[in-house]
Amino acid sequence: MSMAHEITAGFMPLFDSAVLVVAAEMGFAAREGIELKLQRETSWANIRDRIAIGHFDIAHMLGPMPLACSLGLTPLASETIVPFSLGLGGNCVTVSNAVWEGMAARGAVPDLDPARAGAALGALIRERAGADREPLRFAVVHPHSGHNYELRYWLAACGIDPDRDIEIVIVPPPFMADALVAGRIDGYCVGEPWNSAAVASGTGHIVTVKALLWRNSPEKVIGARRAWAEENPEALAALLRALHHSARWCQDPANRGELAALMARPAFLGQPETIQMPVLTGQLQLGGGAERRVEDFFLPFDKAANFPWKSHALWFYTQMVRWGQLPHTPQNLAIARDCYRPDLYRSALKPLGVALPGANAKVEGALKVATPVGSAGASLVLGPDGFFDGQIFDPDRIDAYIAGQKRA
Repeated sequence: MSMAHEITAGFMPLFDSAVLVVAAEMGFAAREGIELKLQRETSWANIRDRIAIGHFDIAHMLGPMPLACSLGLTPLASETIVPFSLGLGGNCVTVSNAVWEGMAARGAVPDLDPARAGAALGALIRERAGADREPLRFAVVHPHSGHNYELRYWLAACGIDPDRDIEIVIVPPPFMADALVAGRIDGYCVGEPWNSAAVASGTGHIVTVKALLWRNSPEKVIGARRAWAEENPEALAALLRALHHSARWCQDPANRGELAALMARPAFLGQPETIQMPVLTGQLQLGGGAERRVEDFFLPFDKAANFPWKSHALWFYTQMVRWGQLPHTPQNLAIARDCYRPDLYRSALKPLGVALPGANAKVEGALKVATPVGSAGASLVLGPDGFFDGQIFDPDRIDAYIAGQKRA
């Protein structure tokens, strides 16, 4: 028996850390000869900084964060790669009860429809501006987050300028519901369970979800220090196999009760099991007694959820450019494209004979229904992956996509 590889991993108390948590707690890592040491963090900024200085080998990360690290947008630039995705979907936009009442008075209904909710929010924002009231303040978890980009995408598509018509601030995920109660913010975009927590306490209303803004869209990933990954290829490959088995276990409905109980522990989420169930079942309580079932609300494994698509990285890159975080240059584009590493995912999982996509990138937003695609190994079904406004993102036509993006 060879010595175990020791891997130190940072994570945030969010449900989508489950694949990493389960790999450590349910023995999947140990079976692959990995001693996986988890360290819980309080903010995404801490995760970003601690991977940069070498405290962590890998971390639960926001999908765009490794791009930001590699592109030098962070205080401590660090080359970070993405060999594995931790799931699709899982975020919601939650507003205060007062904002929801204002939206409902202007045509919103509790059905999570992004276009209808956005139109009602826009009407409320314009009326408030006409009455010289303070702009609504929305929180996201980090400037380089899917949350920031999907909130802005939604607002802009609904005719709301996210830089002028509202204020966007940064709040760590576990503080979101408390910030809403304290009246510091009027709404937020965050991963579960921090939306369901506000609904359960009667202080917030879920108005739309990531899974409807962009179906089967990327969220958290495994970020690895590039230097560590290159020095420890066997350890990384073993870890990816452990995460694959863990993700499959997390997706299985038979394990939901056990998974919710594990994640409810103080070391992980410290939130009741009932608040974990919406992310597992897609059956969301929206507030005020309304509920709605969302198909593919969060997928830890199905539909190639773990494959690090270069098209996901490139879409995040287009949003960094769109919102003025970065200039669009051939060099920046190349750095973003090279950040996600499907080659490492394939080489680690090939021995298992599992479904591996034939391509490294795909056109995003083109699949209207679940579609079988060409793959090595077992059969693979992708999508649907539509954006709510009908836009298509073709990674081979990035210049045109960037040129066509409106501010609002």
